[in-house]
Amino acid sequence: MTLRVSYLKFLKKILLVVWAALMCLPAFSQSNFENKLKQLNLSIEAKQTYDRSKLQRIAGLEQTLKLLLPADINGRYKVCTALYDEYKSFNYDKAFYYAQSMLSYGRRLKDPVKVANGKIKLGFVLLSSGMFKETFDSLNTVDVHILPDSIKQDYYFLNARTYYDLADFDADKYYTPLYNLRAGIYIDSAIALSTQTSYDYQYYLGLKYLKMGKRDQAAALLKKILHTYPLSNHQLAVTTSTLSDIYIQNNEIDEALQLLFQAAEADIKSSTKEAAAMLNLAKLLHTKGDIKNAYVFINQAMNDASYYGARQRKVQVSAILMVIAGEKVNSVEEQRRILFIYATLLTLLAAVVILFAFIIYRQLKKLKKADKIIIETNRSLQETIDQLNEAEKIKEEYIGYYFNLISESITKLEKFKRSVSNKLVTKKFDDIQMLVDNINLKKERDELFLNFDKAFLTLFPNFVEAFNALFEPEHQVKLSSDQLLNTDLRIFALIRLGIHDTEKIASILEYSMNTIYNYKARIKGKSILPNDDFELAILTIKAV
Repeated sequence: MTLRVSYLKFLKKILLVVWAALMCLPAFSQSNFENKLKQLNLSIEAKQTYDRSKLQRIAGLEQTLKLLLPADINGRYKVCTALYDEYKSFNYDKAFYYAQSMLSYGRRLKDPVKVANGKIKLGFVLLSSGMFKETFDSLNTVDVHILPDSIKQDYYFLNARTYYDLADFDADKYYTPLYNLRAGIYIDSAIALSTQTSYDYQYYLGLKYLKMGKRDQAAALLKKILHTYPLSNHQLAVTTSTLSDIYIQNNEIDEALQLLFQAAEADIKSSTKEAAAMLNLAKLLHTKGDIKNAYVFINQAMNDASYYGARQRKVQVSAILMVIAGEKVNSVEEQRRILFIYATLLTLLAAVVILFAFIIYRQLKKLKKADKIIIETNRSLQETIDQLNEAEKIKEEYIGYYFNLISESITKLEKFKRSVSNKLVTKKFDDIQMLVDNINLKKERDELFLNFDKAFLTLFPNFVEAFNALFEPEHQVKLSSDQLLNTDLRIFALIRLGIHDTEKIASILEYSMNTIYNYKARIKGKSILPNDDFELAILTIKAV
């Protein structure tokens, strides 16, 4: 009997220890999450420092290239290769330019290996920008047989990655398995050319297992890489990001978040702009209901995608950005509603206080001074409420402005639709033509530009003055009394809003691309800044 009692006491202690440990786990997990979040935010604050370091290396290489003699083709090829390596995940246009330069110098040297290497580098850049057809076009012209093993390995892995990315992009029951099968053939070739103890071998094999659905084997290899290999920031980002995909597929969201924090931080430290870690992190936080941090990180992902010029990534980020931004607006509205309730309750409370003070004042005149203090407190409270309402009103006007504009357009369209329908029913076809003729597209376009000008200058009231400060007085823009912006200003207003695609700007302003190029070249030519620095100066113009 005594033994039984002792056993029960021992079992009770064990259960208490287990219960205490389980209770501590959520707190530990939350603390770890907060630490990772804080660490990533600190890295984001230091982002410009990492970018400056990369830009300094690039500037040194570009200066070396300028000092090389035109006849030193081999030297120029090597420097262009180094510049490509710096730019390949940093800036699409520059990486594309130096990949083309490598091709050009390889052809001038009549060196087929250098030409093939340039095509492979060009293929990587095109794939990073989501241009699958162009990637295949570049890779299909490579003569693999002449390549040394190291470049063959890059060639096979790039083909594998292209087919894997295409499979993920299509997400089609027929084509996706076909593309994954082709990717598997290429990655097997890359694995065969890798040393078994190397990082490349382990990562290629882990990626292959992941795409084959062997998640446990893939996870084991990727964890082995993290624990046993000295990794660069880029390798760390790639490995942790790939491993996070496995945890996401297993619905182990907390573990995936920890890895994506690491990947995003490593991307920042390596100044990698063409990366998906920040995007995936924002998506996961959004699914967990953390709209505040999701909004911060999705904006970082959009900034990186825009900086790099990755078309596919910008489309991916834009889709989730709209959802998160919408929920953030709803969150702000909910906070405003709660604030209004609190303000109402506080106002009622103040009224009750004043009422009691009045009663006490009538009964005890000695409390008159206390009553004045309460009234003053209430006045200060009202001023605070007014300031908060004013701030909310500004936010509502920014959002409401565009909703009203869209609503007016829809109303016009509905009215036109009803008129045409009525004319069709009564077979008054000549009247339909009259309705169409009465549409003044130029007036609508002018009104659209005017609305754009007003909205833009509301956000950037000092834009015209800041723009003119980049020119000598004789070249500054002089607007007439009925103008808010002109074509020159609108082009760079769109650029300030993040629209850098010349084709898109030409479409918005109804000009040809050549016209937009000419406008930009003419304007930059008159500026007191070098052409390469002009748009950077435009992007630094502050909003209200």
